[in-house]
Amino acid sequence: MNRRNLLLLGGAAVAAVGGALLLTPETNAPPPASATPLAFPGLAQRLASAAAIEVRRNDATLVVRKGAGDSWVLPSKADHPVRPEKVRELLVGLTELRLAEPRTANPEMLERLGVNDPAQSGSTASHLRVLDAQGAVIAELIIGRRRVRVQGNVPESVYVRRPGENQAWLGEGRLPLDGDPNLWIDRDLANIARERVLSLSVTRTGEAPLLVRKERDADGKLAVVTPAEAGEMDEISLDEIARAFEFLTFLDVRRAAEIPGERLGLGAFELTDNLRITATVNKDGETIWAMLAAEGDEEATRLNNRWRGWAYQIGQWKEKALVPRLEDLRKQAAPAAEPAAEAPAPQ
Repeated sequence: MNRRNLLLLGGAAVAAVGGALLLTPETNAPPPASATPLAFPGLAQRLASAAAIEVRRNDATLVVRKGAGDSWVLPSKADHPVRPEKVRELLVGLTELRLAEPRTANPEMLERLGVNDPAQSGSTASHLRVLDAQGAVIAELIIGRRRVRVQGNVPESVYVRRPGENQAWLGEGRLPLDGDPNLWIDRDLANIARERVLSLSVTRTGEAPLLVRKERDADGKLAVVTPAEAGEMDEISLDEIARAFEFLTFLDVRRAAEIPGERLGLGAFELTDNLRITATVNKDGETIWAMLAAEGDEEATRLNNRWRGWAYQIGQWKEKALVPRLEDLRKQAAPAAEPAAEAPAPQ
């Protein structure tokens, strides 16, 4: 082979190598999840003895405890049950969390990843601990900022650090962590369509009995029956009675025996499908608290399983829907128009 052919072949080889380099990504692909170490090897078996979850942050501490059976409760909310999927997602996330990449070990840089000391002023880190019944630690971790995913096939990730160590890691896996107790409980009480409300009988302290009923010839609208001469009613206020149980949620919860405030009265609702609901309402300063009880068939049993034993703080506007006064339902007279100002006399 002459010198000219050798030069041509060599040039082709260089071009091929150069093309391969251009097509090769600048960074190596991350190792598959199975190749990265678990943050807590063998944790799934140890979690069988878990009895408490603690989330400590700079400004607050959340505690979730194991209740009867498989339930978990919030001590700060009168031991109200938490949503079981919240506990399951967190504990499963811990067992599957992998330490994908080591990051900084410089204590001065930990704040940038959100894994500095949670007790430090202004810290956004969370100190998560899972404890057994004796208070021994099963697993704990300092949890910082989440890393935003830019590709759909990239797993979720979060910066983490073991307490007592300076080494920070990029953790791979889903680790849902909420420090707000309201995000751990199901605050939905009922969602009953307005069309189902047939009547409301109100017994209120210091007020005459009030009966509101849906008349068959009134186009499905509620009307005041007692007292008979009630005057002109406000349709919007009557409609709020019909919507009393639409998307009904609570703001706070206590044991029924610890309901605060003074008794306002009782509202007895009759609904379709053989359902009756009684609302016992208290007022504590500016807050409204209610205890709910149902009568009827399977639907009533399901509602009572949710409501029995609890007093709920609900929106202030619900007072006029559950135990309204006649005055609350009357149509308000339009304010009188102010007399027009007289034009100044010509000079």
